[in-house]
Amino acid sequence: MIKFTEQTKTVGFSIVLFLAVASFAAVCKKSSTTQAPPSGQVAEARGGETQGQPAPEKKALYRCPMHPTYTSDKPGSCGICGMDLVPVEKEEQATPPAAKKKTMYRSTMNPNEVSDKPGKDSMGMEMVPFEIEEGGEVSVVGGRIAVKISPERQQLIGVKTQVLKTQSIHKLLRAVGHVDYVESAVSVVSLKFDGWVEKLFVDSTGKMVNKGDALFEIYSPELVSGQQEYLLAARASAAFGSDSSLLKSSREKLRLWDISDAQVEELGRTGEVRRTLTIYAPRSGFVIEKEVLLGQKVMAGESLYRIADLSKVWIYGEIYEFELPFIRKGQEVIANLSYYPGQTFQGTITYIYPYLNPETRTVRVRVEVPNPALKFKPEMYANLEIHVDYGTRLTIPADAVINAGDKKIAFVDKGDGYLEPREVKLGVKGEAVYEVLGGVAEGEKVVTSANFLIDSESSLKAALKQMTQASSGERKGEHKHD
Repeated sequence: MIKFTEQTKTVGFSIVLFLAVASFAAVCKKSSTTQAPPSGQVAEARGGETQGQPAPEKKALYRCPMHPTYTSDKPGSCGICGMDLVPVEKEEQATPPAAKKKTMYRSTMNPNEVSDKPGKDSMGMEMVPFEIEEGGEVSVVGGRIAVKISPERQQLIGVKTQVLKTQSIHKLLRAVGHVDYVESAVSVVSLKFDGWVEKLFVDSTGKMVNKGDALFEIYSPELVSGQQEYLLAARASAAFGSDSSLLKSSREKLRLWDISDAQVEELGRTGEVRRTLTIYAPRSGFVIEKEVLLGQKVMAGESLYRIADLSKVWIYGEIYEFELPFIRKGQEVIANLSYYPGQTFQGTITYIYPYLNPETRTVRVRVEVPNPALKFKPEMYANLEIHVDYGTRLTIPADAVINAGDKKIAFVDKGDGYLEPREVKLGVKGEAVYEVLGGVAEGEKVVTSANFLIDSESSLKAALKQMTQASSGERKGEHKHD
């Protein structure tokens, strides 16, 4: 049996008191450490979050200036184009600040169809709600999200912007045409009786003649007998003192042979039958065809001369079928010839042909152009320009529009480096601009250069975000299942 002395009791009490003080000090130290963690340290008990905003560790990141999707955590060269990688600015790596939640609505059949109001999608199905962060990187159009690019990098990749404004829209249609005669300005010289050419006054093609100039003299037995009949009828009429029907019929016969009234009157005045008859030019112009020779026998109806007036010409142009809505009869056209640089000639569309050429898919239009100086020659080629004026409308540069399947997308500069994709509704296309029907407003700035690089990065980030959200959703589902 052990006996405790007074000294033993004193030593034991001292040991117990020491242990109690040490335990209390340890508890206080642990409490102090938990309440004030060092700056940047992540508490495991809170799932990797500090008491304030998330502060993930930032690693150095390098990117190709020509291929923004090519990144590396080490300096070096791009594996695509070989250019030196450039460091990514910290603000580009930073997580966007937390924002308020906003309810959006998405089509169950087409996830890219998103609206900020409840309703039905394009297929008639009810759209389902989902939440997004206002001001964050949100999918807007066709799987694209807003991206932030620093001013330095924007300058490096050549980003340019332009302010949207209201202005006049003009469209210039161009076509190549060929010059031809005005059909109504071409005359054919032929006879209504047989005969032989006795004299030839216009003996070569290309000669200029005036209306009434002598072309040739013709001998015809029919013409001689016709003159004799007329003279006999005239003498008989004079003898009986009346204008007989025989005289009228013989005079009409000569007229039907294109014998002029002046020639008939001369025949009656002289009373002499002429062996030959002179044929005159029916119009002023150039002899474009000559099918008669001296001494040649010609038949009734045979084409002897073709005379064309070139004071006006027709130019036939070919217009594509999609340009037809902009063409109308009476529209002004500017014509020019490559061998007369700097000179333009004004014409008018006089006819639009009612059929389409199935091989070229074009419609022929006829342009009439005055030709007083005879610079236009038939069979020449001419350039045609048709100016179409649509009036004053809100416009967007054509360089700002990206074709994304059935959508047209433009990136809007929201300031502070944020570039937001927008679906734009377009109207008519002018010279390097489109008419804006919706999607953007006057005064907003749109990207007009390097937008394809921005579009690639926007699409890539959207795809990565969708993958991240899908993975997060699967983990949440597994957690709930467990």
